[in-house]
Amino acid sequence: MPPVFAHGRLRLYLLKLLDEAPRHGYEVIRLLEERFQGLYAPSAGTVYPRLAKLEAEGLVTHATEGGRKVYSITDAGRAELADRGGELADLEVEIRDSVTELAAEIRDDVRGAAGDLRREMRAAASASATRVEDESWKAAKEDLRKARQEWKEQARRAKDESRRAREEAQQARRQAKEAQERAREEVQRIAGQLQEQFARSGGVLGSLAGAWLGGAPAAGSADASAAGADGDGGAGRASQWAADLAATGDPARDLDRLLDRFRDEVRDAARDRGVTSAQVAEARRHLEAACGRLGTTFGAGS
Repeated sequence: MPPVFAHGRLRLYLLKLLDEAPRHGYEVIRLLEERFQGLYAPSAGTVYPRLAKLEAEGLVTHATEGGRKVYSITDAGRAELADRGGELADLEVEIRDSVTELAAEIRDDVRGAAGDLRREMRAAASASATRVEDESWKAAKEDLRKARQEWKEQARRAKDESRRAREEAQQARRQAKEAQERAREEVQRIAGQLQEQFARSGGVLGSLAGAWLGGAPAAGSADASAAGADGDGGAGRASQWAADLAATGDPARDLDRLLDRFRDEVRDAARDRGVTSAQVAEARRHLEAACGRLGTTFGAGS
């Protein structure tokens, strides 16, 4: 008989059955037999040790009801099922293939038995040419009819089970795809929120622009207090800002590097401190003044 479950797959299918509803061991065995239309039924020596191992791993738990252990899946077991959703879909396909192979083997056995029966009937007919319709001949014909009927019934069950397994596998794949789409949409939503937050992050531009250009920070801020204490309005700090950026000998490139450093520090400050509408307005005023002062500086140097 071909194997119904590959290595480790019965363990996964037991988790699936317990996720549907709590069950005791005999009920699990009976349910498996029903799922396979009587073509396969695991023994108690196969099921109970695996249930005990799942419980030892914390994936299932049990409660005693009427003298029997009723097993239930735990949150850890559900998490493993969720993580192995694709493998579970493949398992459904494997089950379908196993059922098909079992049905084919039964069909071959029936055909072989029918062939043996026909040969026996021919031998009986040759030995008893004068008894065409005796009782043994009738019994042989009846046995053959029953064998054919049983084969047809088993083939029908195998076909139905194969169809159901294929439909369940397709549904599992659809659900996995939908889950991926939902995760992608959630990531895009969060990214959009971050972009909107950075778009509103100009509120801290005032304090950083004042520090860089030697202007006065926003009133009441910690930077304003520090500027008053320095006595030179922040000019001393400006001379130390970006001191780690050594000159390259190319003034245009040096200016680009300073602007990149300014932009990065503004974004980091906006991300860390948050932004308000008042801060955006204050930053706009500082940047306007900064643009005027830099324009004057570059004009004087020309």
